[in-house]
Amino acid sequence: MSLANDRLTNFPDSESVGQSDGAIWQWQSWEGLPYLTCSLLSMWSHGFFTAQFSPRGPSDLTEVLSPGARVYRLKQVHGNAVLKTGLLNPVAASPTGPETTAESYAEADGLVTERELEAVWVCTADCVPVLIADDRTGLAAAVHAGWRGTAAKILPEAIAQLVAQGSQLENLRIAMGPAIAGEVYQVSVEVAAELGATIAPKSAVNATADGILEFLHQLPEPPVLADRSPGKVRLDVRRFNALQLQQLGISLSQVAIAPDCTYSDSARFFSYRRDRLKKVQWSGIVSGGQTSPS
Repeated sequence: MSLANDRLTNFPDSESVGQSDGAIWQWQSWEGLPYLTCSLLSMWSHGFFTAQFSPRGPSDLTEVLSPGARVYRLKQVHGNAVLKTGLLNPVAASPTGPETTAESYAEADGLVTERELEAVWVCTADCVPVLIADDRTGLAAAVHAGWRGTAAKILPEAIAQLVAQGSQLENLRIAMGPAIAGEVYQVSVEVAAELGATIAPKSAVNATADGILEFLHQLPEPPVLADRSPGKVRLDVRRFNALQLQQLGISLSQVAIAPDCTYSDSARFFSYRRDRLKKVQWSGIVSGGQTSPS
C-alpha cells in the first residue's frame, strides 16, 4: 500500500516531548534505544517499545521497566478474550537469550493483573496497544486492540474485569500507544460499519452499512474518513476505542492517544500494512500497590 500523503515522523536521539489531549507523551532512552511513555501512567512503570528493541521479548523488556517483576504474555488471536494473571504461569526467561516462540501461551488479547509487581505485555504491528491502570488499587491491564478486537469490544471487556476486581471507572487511566493512523488505514465500508455498530445507537441509524457510515461521519472528530476508492474508507481504530470508553462513562480526560503512526514512521516502528512482515513491537505495564488512600 503506497499513499502519496504518507507522513514520516522523525525524532532526534535526545528526549522528545509531545502532547495529546492534555497528556504528555515522552521519549525515554535505554542503552540508546527509544521507548515511549505517557504522563497519565506516570505512577506505573510502563513503556511502548520501538522496533529498535527487537528481538527482545517481555522478559528482557521487564528488566528495563521493573527488574524482578513477574512477566505475563499471550498468544494473540485478534479476539476479545481477556485473562487474569492468576490463570497463567509467569513467562520464564530463556537462559540462552530471547524467549523462544515455541513456548505455549494462552490464547487471548488482553491481560489484567491481580497482584503487585506483575508485568503484562501485548505486541502490535499496526493494531492498538492499550495500557490501563487504576490509580487507587494499582491494578493494571494490557490490551491488543486491532479492528477485529475493537469490533468485539475487547477494551470494554478489560474494563469490566478491572471493575469486577474493585476498580471505579473514574480512577482508571488509559493510554493508547502508537498504531496505524486513520489517515492512512484503508478498509472496506463493511469493516467500518462493523465497528460503527459498536457505538451507534440502534434507534438512530438504519441497519445498513450506509446508515451506520452516515452516523459516523456526523460525529465530532469522526472515526472514519473519506477514501478515493469505491467501497473504501479510512479508519481510526484508536478513535473507535475512545468512543467505546466514552459510552461506558469514562471521561476522555482519562484517555490519552499517542500521536505516532506505525505505518508512517518506518524509523521507529514495524508496520504489517507497510512491510507485510511478521515483526512486532511490545508494550507493557507493571502493576503497583494502592497509590492513593481508599
